[in-house]
Amino acid sequence: MTQTIAPRVRTLVLLILAVAGALLAGAAPVSAHAALTGSDPAQGAVVDTAPSQVSLTFSEPIAVGDDSVRVLDPKGERVDKGDPANPSGTTYSVRLVSGLPDGTYTVAYQVVSADSHPVAGAFTFSIGAPSETTVSVSAQGSDDGLVGWLYGFGRYVSYAGFVVLAGGAAFVLACWAPGARVRAVQRLVVSGWLALTSATLGLLMLRGSYTTSGKVGDVFDLELLGDVLQTKTGAALVSRLLLLAAAALFIAVLFGAYARTADAVEPDRDAEDDGGGDDGGDDGGPDKRDLTFGLALGGTVVAAGLAASWAMSEHASQGLQAGVAMPVDVVHLLAVAAWLGGLTALLVALYRAPVETPVGRDAVRRFSRLAFGSVVTLAVTGVYQSWRQLGSWSAFTDTRYGQLLLVKIALVAVMVAVAFLSRRWTQRLADARVSEAAKEAERTEATERAEEAVRAEEAVRAEEAVRAKEAVRAEATQRAEEGVRAKEAVRVKATERANEAVRVKATERAEEEKRPAGTAPAEASGTSEVSEASMAVEPPKASGASGASDAEKAEAGQDSVRAAQLARQRAAAEAARQKRLRDADPNRFGLRRSVLAEAGVAVVLLAVTTVLTQTEPGRTEQDARAATAASSTASATGQGSGAVSLTMPFDTGGKSGKGVVSIDLDPAQAGDNALHVYVEGPDGTPVDVPEVKIALTLAAQNIGPLPVAPDHVTTGHWSASRVQIPMAGDWKVEVTVRTSDIDQVTVSKNAQIG
Repeated sequence: MTQTIAPRVRTLVLLILAVAGALLAGAAPVSAHAALTGSDPAQGAVVDTAPSQVSLTFSEPIAVGDDSVRVLDPKGERVDKGDPANPSGTTYSVRLVSGLPDGTYTVAYQVVSADSHPVAGAFTFSIGAPSETTVSVSAQGSDDGLVGWLYGFGRYVSYAGFVVLAGGAAFVLACWAPGARVRAVQRLVVSGWLALTSATLGLLMLRGSYTTSGKVGDVFDLELLGDVLQTKTGAALVSRLLLLAAAALFIAVLFGAYARTADAVEPDRDAEDDGGGDDGGDDGGPDKRDLTFGLALGGTVVAAGLAASWAMSEHASQGLQAGVAMPVDVVHLLAVAAWLGGLTALLVALYRAPVETPVGRDAVRRFSRLAFGSVVTLAVTGVYQSWRQLGSWSAFTDTRYGQLLLVKIALVAVMVAVAFLSRRWTQRLADARVSEAAKEAERTEATERAEEAVRAEEAVRAEEAVRAKEAVRAEATQRAEEGVRAKEAVRVKATERANEAVRVKATERAEEEKRPAGTAPAEASGTSEVSEASMAVEPPKASGASGASDAEKAEAGQDSVRAAQLARQRAAAEAARQKRLRDADPNRFGLRRSVLAEAGVAVVLLAVTTVLTQTEPGRTEQDARAATAASSTASATGQGSGAVSLTMPFDTGGKSGKGVVSIDLDPAQAGDNALHVYVEGPDGTPVDVPEVKIALTLAAQNIGPLPVAPDHVTTGHWSASRVQIPMAGDWKVEVTVRTSDIDQVTVSKNAQIG
């Protein structure tokens, strides 16, 4: 079964990675999150006299450098001087050299938005009349090349590593404690840590080139690296590395001390037990409970810190309600990790867990409840984030961000549907255990009876073998005793012969003494007999008894070796049988397939999420469109006819709270001035609002704010005459727009008076 599934798994993984790569490949060109919402002079404008400076207004604060804003004459030569300045809010200006001739001038900018993404663009304006220009306005951003693609891929790997690291650890602690002893699960969590660490280091090295030149050679520029470390994004990446060091200690304890306290096997509870094993397999003593609580608390803190490293440097840190959006984003990321990371750990456990440590239905049920809570959390936080980033229903279809968000919502819906199937397979697995319990009891009883019969037969055989051995041993003993008696008889006979020979010899000596001298002595025939008798008297060697003892020892050693081999063979056969039964279970096989499908959709979902974080929010995109539309229709509506014209998008956050407000001030000199206010909706049509207020401030001289209350003239048009401006200078013009009883916002721009 495993050999059949493995090729399918590899094929599905390759397809998923291909889809993710395609999504990431298309992400780079739309990575800007701050949008140019206005400029002075306006894009495509034709002014009578040369301006002293060029001002750019963005949808959010940006970071600028020495060459962030360049102004080029028709020949392509720079006519700006000094570094860009930030006179107020999100408006940035650069001064121009004096005496500029008529012609078309190009303004090129390359800045970094407050949510860490580079923004590049260009536009033209003309003095006197348009002319030919050698400058191309289609500039390539630093995020469009190889460095941009690598940076996007690094972001995807960092998200995936965080999900696997945090979600895998949560699955072990909350759902399946024995998983801490499973090598496959350990490798999964460690690989998540390695992926997040390596991706963070890579992003830190790529950051300097990504936000400036986009050249591969600048990746190892230490000066750029030093500049990155002084930015908000650089601080977030360094903080993430420090938290990963704490995460390494957490992993060591989780798979060290905690794994030693976890049971090797977590038995499923009976079907009648409604508790369903809610304890998570943590039935140990106080020490284990304290260790589990400490790991859960510490792991949550580290995971929240890692999530905050994204929330505090990207989308959530800018725009409406940033103080609320950042903790909501942290909760959103933690819910994603618990769901997708836990799903990955469950998939690994279902396919790679050893037979002696199977993942039971109780663990699957616990994860099902954890996933359900995560999905609910994602739904609540996702609705808030969607409102914050889109601002209107039309943004779902009119902006790229909204379109990607619809794709993400569809993928989440698919995952929830597949998760419902997984939940059904889990229930079937539990129901099958109920019916299987009785069968298992019968099989166990039959097996016990068969084993009892086998043991009885083995006992009979062993008794017969003992009897046979006793008979052989008795026969050998009898033969040895007969040999001893025979040898004893021979010894007695030899002794008698020897004694007889001694007596004969003594008699012969006595006769010899009586014999006359010279008589030859008789042959000492008894000498050989005496020698033979003395040799016969030697005691026999117990060769028969020693041989029998050695044979018994050798046979006993062979029996123990055979018994050990038989035990190993039986254990291996039982393990193989259990694995075959587990793989052949149709309910478990169905659960595996549904979880694998969930994991496949999750990989694509994570890729879409990564692209989404690199895409300009729908609210910002619509604001930029509204500002462009307002500037393009200014001449047709009479707007922009004053000496100073300011265009500012606004969003009060309420219903019908988005639009563009334009200010015309004429003659923009010290003394009396005429002021006109125009309010338009996102589609460029004039709209009325309950209240519009103006305030003028000259911060350099501590003058103001000077309030101006314009009168309503017609739909979308207010005016005020004899507006007194006491002196020349760089005045801040603040406009407060109220769209309902409780929804209002104040936007501002600077204008040069006099």
